[in-house]
Amino acid sequence: MSRVEADLVASIRHELAAIRPPRTCCIQAELAALGDSGRRVDVSLARAVHELSTELSQRGAARRWEGSPRGQSEACADSLAGTRSPQHCRLALLRGRLLARGSLSLASGSVHLEINVSESEAIDLARITAAEQLGGHRRARRGKGLLIWKGRDVLIDLLRRLGATASVAEMEARGIGREVRGNLNRSVNAETANLTRAVLAGMRQARACTTALEESLLQADGLHARVARVRLGAPDATLAELAAELDLARSTVQRALAEIERRVRAAQAGDHSAGQPLR
Repeated sequence: MSRVEADLVASIRHELAAIRPPRTCCIQAELAALGDSGRRVDVSLARAVHELSTELSQRGAARRWEGSPRGQSEACADSLAGTRSPQHCRLALLRGRLLARGSLSLASGSVHLEINVSESEAIDLARITAAEQLGGHRRARRGKGLLIWKGRDVLIDLLRRLGATASVAEMEARGIGREVRGNLNRSVNAETANLTRAVLAGMRQARACTTALEESLLQADGLHARVARVRLGAPDATLAELAAELDLARSTVQRALAEIERRVRAAQAGDHSAGQPLR
């Protein structure tokens, strides 16, 4: 990722880590999710664990799930995967698992998020995301479970639901800017390609007109000779510009040039049966 993209990922993590759920049950769920962070060393993550633990203690409440960090997160996910579990607790759990076990990439405009947990927990988390319509899909890799989100829109929806509103606004702004730049580049490329084709066609037609005039393949006072002389004088002009100068329809000029090119090709191929010069 570029420095700008890495900074945006860091902003997303800091914003999510700074959220303090108002409900005690949500604090308990998020603490269970944050405890199992693997080898990740993250200041914002440590601060979130400390402040949530302090808040829980001040409320006179205890942790709802006991055991090892992994056991707590798995038990919490299993408990909240049920159909009657409150949405706010589910979102707190997912926010904690994203912070503790999530890997987010915004490299080169592609958006990819993975949450790496045990296979059993991945099954429970997938049930939660499906129930809350948060997208993503589950995979197994080397004995681990993965929840994977791909695509800017689906990830923006997930982050917004989890509370990262400021970071989402920045992602959307960057996405719009990237789309505008992409459309502009496509427009410029298309215009350049059209201009190149027009110039090459004009030069080819000018060569054919030179040959046709030199070899008397055109009547001197005819329409085709008039078109040929104007084309020679402006090999880079468009058909519309030639038509305006000749006071003719664009289609008439186009047909005349095509007939001149056909007559020249026939003459160069030794076909002298074409008859009288073009009028």
